[in-house]
Amino acid sequence: MVSTSPLPKVTDGSNQANSRRAKWWYATFHNVTAMVGAGVLSLPYAMAHLGWGPGSLALVLSWCITLYTLWLMIQLHECVPGTRFDRYRDLGQYAFGPKLGLWIVVPQQLIVQLGCDIVYMVTGGKCLEKFMEIIFPSLATMHTSYWICFFGAIQFFLSQLPDLNSMSAVSFAAAVMSLSYSTISWVSCLSRGPIDNVTYSYKKSSPEDSMFRVFGALGQVAFAYAGHGVILEIQATIPSSSTKPSKDPMWKGTVVAYFITALCYFPVAMVGYWAFGQDVEDNVLMALKRPGWLIAAANLMVVIHVIGSYQVYAMPVFDSIETILVSKFKLHSGFALRLIARSAYVAFTLFLGVTFPFFGDLLGFFGGFGFTPTSYFLPCIIWLAIKKPKRFSLSWIVNWGCIIIGVCIMLVSTISGLRNIISDSSTFQFYS
Repeated sequence: MVSTSPLPKVTDGSNQANSRRAKWWYATFHNVTAMVGAGVLSLPYAMAHLGWGPGSLALVLSWCITLYTLWLMIQLHECVPGTRFDRYRDLGQYAFGPKLGLWIVVPQQLIVQLGCDIVYMVTGGKCLEKFMEIIFPSLATMHTSYWICFFGAIQFFLSQLPDLNSMSAVSFAAAVMSLSYSTISWVSCLSRGPIDNVTYSYKKSSPEDSMFRVFGALGQVAFAYAGHGVILEIQATIPSSSTKPSKDPMWKGTVVAYFITALCYFPVAMVGYWAFGQDVEDNVLMALKRPGWLIAAANLMVVIHVIGSYQVYAMPVFDSIETILVSKFKLHSGFALRLIARSAYVAFTLFLGVTFPFFGDLLGFFGGFGFTPTSYFLPCIIWLAIKKPKRFSLSWIVNWGCIIIGVCIMLVSTISGLRNIISDSSTFQFYS
């Protein structure tokens, strides 16, 4: 039921409302940058645990469900005439009330943004390490932690950009890189062909471990279909009027972005699994060796992409942190506040990335715990609360179906992801 309380006051810590000048293609590359990231490289690994049939079904079903829930979010952005819900939390407050809406939406959105940035720290560091090892073999002895720190140093600098519009060039470059390294990944696997004695049977382990790894793989698929946590912030950069609402160019840009996403995801998942079978690594680029220059280039492209992706997810967090510090703690906005607050956030994600560099396990945990609610079923719950479709109508049935599927994925993948992190941590030498 929609709250009868006044509409939430939309604060504007990043002057976002005064910079609504983006076009539909801005939405395309912002969405591609937010969506196609570290998750695509783990899809062959997820297929190795799920198998051809269930794995393919999970990919296709997730693509359809998350495109539908993105449509819901885009439609709800201006569901109240004269009001734009520029943030996920603003929409949640309208649907569930000022206090309950914050408690429902903000923790989930923060988990998504924080989880993405932690994973991107790990991904950026590992791919930078792989690139340097190929180009400069003498650096192969450096530990992964150092490379993650190098990647983090770049983010300290870029975090001082004021808003999403100011990093459009970075986001565009990141979107191009995502399509490029995804193509290199599956083309390299295709040209290489299957490894000797390749097998597509399920990975051999104890029944208990196999079950948790399968559930974790569902979380990895869920992680790949991210982007909902920043969709309203992206739409907020597009101008809108009564005759030209923002939902039209936003949906156009999103559809194009989702077809680009499909061109990245499905070939990488299918061809990567076909080439390596159950022996594929949790980052398919790490399994590719030849040609060296091309694999090095692909890893560098991943680094460039996650540099932009980190900022796409971090910018809404920066905005929230600065808004709270200014409105609640009466601090003066300006360069000093931005430097300290944003650097503290980057340092926090860097610390967690260095501490828990488990790429596949992190994807499974955050995919279930954070991404599944915001991408699979929370938009459906908000739609039911605001639009109130007739019971047993097509809209009602579809939304409840997405909710049930999403909740099941969230429960099993969160538990299994956490269990896998604990299991792998027991044999890992921290900060070695």
